[in-house]
Amino acid sequence: MATTGRAQGATVWLTGLPSAGKTTIARLLGERLKAEGHRVEVLDGDEIRRFLSAGLGFSREDRNTNVQRIGLVSEVLARNGVLSVVPVIAPYADSRAAVRERHRASATPYVEVHVATPVEVCSERDVKGLYARQAAGRLTGLTGVDDPYEPPADPDLVLPTQQQTPRESAGAVYAVLAERGLV
Repeated sequence: MATTGRAQGATVWLTGLPSAGKTTIARLLGERLKAEGHRVEVLDGDEIRRFLSAGLGFSREDRNTNVQRIGLVSEVLARNGVLSVVPVIAPYADSRAAVRERHRASATPYVEVHVATPVEVCSERDVKGLYARQAAGRLTGLTGVDDPYEPPADPDLVLPTQQQTPRESAGAVYAVLAERGLV
């Protein structure tokens, strides 16, 4: 916790392909931060889509709208002393750049983490069965397969999750937060 008496908030945005490990890492990080007494919210992309962005599809425009909504909620939380951890695909660089700019404009810390799991590994993990459904022709528009994913050009951290455990990945994110004085 910050010693100023007021908690320092920040957004930690974990971007990557489906089944890359974003949510697992976010939950582990969130648990550690909460155990240390920090105010933390994990804004899970699936939950947000179900409630805040219900009715949106998966067109580029709808995906951008979804990312901007999540970015706004996260920035407001972070600006008010919450460590907001956001495991959301956010496939388009311009959408992520707009979220980063929103944080910059309000002087709110923002950490972009690329959960850089190769599509082959994600397909093997296939946590939600998306890759299997796409391969069987029952799903189109799967990010990184038949819909674009634009990897971050200059993320604050790259996590090669196929080479480390989820706990090691969460620890690497924590280390960046510590290095920046956010925890």
